[in-house]
Amino acid sequence: MSKYFYAAALAAFLSAAAPAAQASTVLSFDDIGAGGAVPVNYGGLDWSAAGWSYYAGENAPYTPHSGDYRAALGWYDDSEAAAGQASSAVRFTAPAVFEGAWFAGLQGATVSFDLYLGGAKVWSSATLDPNATATFLASGYAGLVDQVVLRGPALYAATMDDFTFTAAVPEPSEYALLAAGLGVVSLVVRRRRQR
Repeated sequence: MSKYFYAAALAAFLSAAAPAAQASTVLSFDDIGAGGAVPVNYGGLDWSAAGWSYYAGENAPYTPHSGDYRAALGWYDDSEAAAGQASSAVRFTAPAVFEGAWFAGLQGATVSFDLYLGGAKVWSSATLDPNATATFLASGYAGLVDQVVLRGPALYAATMDDFTFTAAVPEPSEYALLAAGLGVVSLVVRRRRQR
């Protein structure tokens, strides 16, 4: 077989092994139904850490970014926030790239993200001071994470909308391409050995 065939087989294998671009997932809280507690497995994530709730309706300065609903942490008072109860983790069932979320709320109720992978903190985002206009807080990190912790001195005074992430799990078609590439390479190797 010619060197061009081997080069083509290698190119097919490498293109099958490369991950395809994934589409972002945006959790808007508008598709859950009537307000209440955010379901523990909403969007395939674990929201059980600190009592997330969601609601709709006019409630300045807690403006949603899209639709009518937005998420909020428990309505803690300042003594509970000082005791550390105003921190909330959102856990991913499989590592993903967390892009960020939109926030609105009282000025001074600053928010930021701490990002974790395998129990180790890998990144801290910038800090956002919210107001009545929903503003995007980017994570600022392009690597994989399995937990996002929202941090701030008064998280009860801010709401979150459009929580955005990209799953890192390959699609079934990518596995099929990888298997085809491996099959071509093994066929080439077998024929070469038979000579």
